[in-house]
Amino acid sequence: MNTDRKVRLGVVGAGRITQVAHLPVFSKTRYVDLVAVSDPSPALAYGVADKYKIRGYTDTAALFADPEVDAVLIATPDRFHYPLGKQALVAGKHVLMEKPLAQTADQAQEIADLATKLELKLQTGAMKRHDPGIAFAKEHVARIGEILSISCWYRVMADRAPVETTLFPDTVVDAQVRQIENTFKADRERYLLTTHGAHLFDQITYLAGPATWVSARVGRVGQDYSWKGVAGLRDHGGLVSFEVAAAVHGVYAEGTDIYGANGHIRIRTPFPFLKLASEVEVHIDGDSAALVPHFGDTDAYKLQADDFARAILDGTPEDPTPQEGVAAVRWIEAVADSSTSGGKEVQL
Repeated sequence: MNTDRKVRLGVVGAGRITQVAHLPVFSKTRYVDLVAVSDPSPALAYGVADKYKIRGYTDTAALFADPEVDAVLIATPDRFHYPLGKQALVAGKHVLMEKPLAQTADQAQEIADLATKLELKLQTGAMKRHDPGIAFAKEHVARIGEILSISCWYRVMADRAPVETTLFPDTVVDAQVRQIENTFKADRERYLLTTHGAHLFDQITYLAGPATWVSARVGRVGQDYSWKGVAGLRDHGGLVSFEVAAAVHGVYAEGTDIYGANGHIRIRTPFPFLKLASEVEVHIDGDSAALVPHFGDTDAYKLQADDFARAILDGTPEDPTPQEGVAAVRWIEAVADSSTSGGKEVQL
């Protein structure tokens, strides 16, 4: 590993997810130096810059032109991912893009192709891949043989405020920006599917490979939505059943059960801001005991930053790869299409 220098990182977007999830981890990784932040809101740009003793910009183009920035984390609202991703890559910066990679699969593919052409790293912020428990499960999927059945669910609780008040650090807030952003979330059905489905759909690809088709339906009660669906796997004879619920009036619930020809993998994932690894059990036919791993470093956001930096320093592949980032967006589009069309089968 090249440890002669760290990746000098600039952050684009100083909103809530940046402040509560990303910024706190950069002081913990050996491979990243946080050097700059940009946001069109002066309150956010300069407030966050002062808090972390870094350079603050209200003009993102100025951050992209900063010669002391090697790579950027783009953690803006989704509608800016495509234009900012292109600008960052053209400016010669490696990109860690908050999920989803773009708003449409065509946009995502264009960014992926540009990164390949320019020989720059482009990694989607699918941080659950860097959860040590889920990574452990991935290592053992081949042991259970051809997959017959995957059941997975992602159920976000309706009232997260008490938990987040306990877990989140103090943040810099621009009330006007928050009010404006809420207007862009008015299409609640699309917003919730994108925000929460992106994690689940990427995890299916990570654990079982590509799917070839999907059929889904959506239910609604008041402001709460639930998507349920089934999909076919390209590399296995079995099926995936999935649920995305946002929100449920109960506790957070996320998990996966994978049944193969030779065994079973059970995954239960806690609320992400607890920063705990998923609980995993690997059962293999003929073994007298299950594998139940335990981990030390369990902050998936920190481990994601480590892996992104190492991809730049050592030339290793991004995780997820740019094409896997595109695949997650195709999943979102396909589920939205199917669930608003009576559950029709949509090709992936």
